[in-house]
Amino acid sequence: MQFKRTWKQVDGVLLLDKPLGLTSNDALQKVRRLFSAAKGGHTGTLDPLATGLLPLCFGEATKFSADLLDADKTYEAVLKLGVTTDSGDAEGQIIANATVEAKKEQILEILPAFVGNIQQIPPMHSALKRDGRPLYELARKGIEVERESRAVTIHAIDCLDFSGDLLTLRVACSKGTYIRVLAADIGQALGCGAHLAALRRTVVGDIDLHKAVTLAELEGLDEAGRLQRLLPVDALLQSLPAVTVEGVEASRFSHGNPVALPEGLGGKIRVYADGRLIGVGEPGNGGMLWPKRLVQLADSAL
Repeated sequence: MQFKRTWKQVDGVLLLDKPLGLTSNDALQKVRRLFSAAKGGHTGTLDPLATGLLPLCFGEATKFSADLLDADKTYEAVLKLGVTTDSGDAEGQIIANATVEAKKEQILEILPAFVGNIQQIPPMHSALKRDGRPLYELARKGIEVERESRAVTIHAIDCLDFSGDLLTLRVACSKGTYIRVLAADIGQALGCGAHLAALRRTVVGDIDLHKAVTLAELEGLDEAGRLQRLLPVDALLQSLPAVTVEGVEASRFSHGNPVALPEGLGGKIRVYADGRLIGVGEPGNGGMLWPKRLVQLADSAL
């Protein structure tokens, strides 16, 4: 007899340490089934060859998943020097080999050139679309099209290890940064070429990998244990200022109406009532705080 799953409302955020080999959506669906969550989403794709921090949102938390798309990220990247691939990573075909003569001093000397506001040309093996088709589909057919460079920001690059032909870097960067393009560019600057051999995301915004759970750990827990690993709906919003409203104002805000804006606050603001998040607002007409996203938790009485 086939088991029929009962989907239910689950509200919260899970910090997943995504394993190697899974797409971000595959990882999301596996976790979603473990929670029997009716609604879920992730906050930014990690390639199958990448591991590390993948915040997953369920229920009402999905309303805030886009807020992390613009967040800065930090990665630990392993570059294999002396080998260049057509995709810039380990999945691609080798197109050049070279002897690695670089010394650590030379590496430390060239890295600062990649820090700051830089231009990157997106790789052909990417999900960017041209005339409705992902570039990677064209790349697999041997077709290369012109791509415009885009501005990204590298906040910092630290050399964590260098041994033989393997260089490990920590890269703090803005959204939209292609680490494999950075790897290829660094290899070119060293005169030997390089590709991205491994990638691990360790920080998204102000969220750290140390707080994440692996898929294997999650599968080993019972339902109560899994729910304990679920963070509250506002877990992704901790960098925003917060205000508390009461009584009539709480009711007004939760029904989509503006309330008084506390002096000195601007931008996105977390709004709470009775100790729980009821939404996110922004300053608007009349100097009022206007609702932008409202939260309706399953047991909400507002």
